[in-house]
Amino acid sequence: MNSRFLLFIGILCVLIAGTVGSLMAQDVGNKRIGTAAGSELLIPVGARDMAMGGASIATSWGIDAIYWNPAGLSRMTGSAEAMLSTMSYIADIRVNYGAVGIKFGGFGTVGFSIKALDVGDILLTTTDDPEGLAGRTFSPSIVVLGLSYARSFTDAITAGGNLKLISENMQRVTGSGFAIDVGIQYHGVAGFKGVQLGVALKNVGPQMSFDGPGLLRLALPDGSRRPTQYFQTKAASWELPTTIELGLAYTRDVGESVNYNFSGSYTNNNLALDSYKVGGEVMLKMSSLTLAGRGGIELLDKGAGDEQIFGPTAGFGFTYKTTGIDLGLDFAYRTVDFFDSNQMFSLRLGF
Repeated sequence: MNSRFLLFIGILCVLIAGTVGSLMAQDVGNKRIGTAAGSELLIPVGARDMAMGGASIATSWGIDAIYWNPAGLSRMTGSAEAMLSTMSYIADIRVNYGAVGIKFGGFGTVGFSIKALDVGDILLTTTDDPEGLAGRTFSPSIVVLGLSYARSFTDAITAGGNLKLISENMQRVTGSGFAIDVGIQYHGVAGFKGVQLGVALKNVGPQMSFDGPGLLRLALPDGSRRPTQYFQTKAASWELPTTIELGLAYTRDVGESVNYNFSGSYTNNNLALDSYKVGGEVMLKMSSLTLAGRGGIELLDKGAGDEQIFGPTAGFGFTYKTTGIDLGLDFAYRTVDFFDSNQMFSLRLGF
């Protein structure tokens, strides 16, 4: 284990220690829930891991790992991977996602990603037209761009990180910010074959700020002779939904054709409910075809009056390997209270 990796571990531990101290300072009444900016950062992408309830912090690998634990990006099996994913989210919102990762030998693996929310058209109402009788509409734009880097330090230990740029635009008001993620995966913990550990610190960054002509208000100044004019309303800035996730998994091969894994994780949220996740996956390998079945659930640490709208998850997938390209398709289904259930499809290409 070289000195650069030890330095990385030390920096990560300092970040985690500082963030944990901040999170533990929050009162247990969860009074800050709903006060985060950039909540789109918490919307999952990647059907394989979502079908396992998001418990796969220790086992997520390849291009899927960019969202869940960037350390897993370096575990790509080929020289490059690409993924397209789409999910029907709550309230008729669609979440579209694309990512590509390229392995550069000893330098490591570099990834690029984009997440965009399709909210649709919303009826525009104003003080002059509170009922929207004019029929005008607007469509919010919410986009997250990501740059990722991951590297294997040993056969067992990988580390990685994301830099994410956040852009929100809603009827002439824009919000912007950035966040970073860092993660580590350790396979074969303490020499125990099949035992895997994952740690991820996500969405660390400065408060998001908001600006734009939509914040101008026409008003008459008090105590002056100036005419009615526009004044700029100063919008408050808001914190990002920082999380710390700790995951543990056990994976095992049964013969040459069957593999299974069980995963569990704990997520500490600074501006949301903490959660416990469990999930599993069974894979059947048949020559060039691999089939997989998955399931999982997320349990929130709820208090009185707290709601949990997302229920159990399930899904399946297959990977077909050819001499030039690997083709994978994954599906995830998550039950939702009050809204239609979430359904996600992910298409993966490996080169």
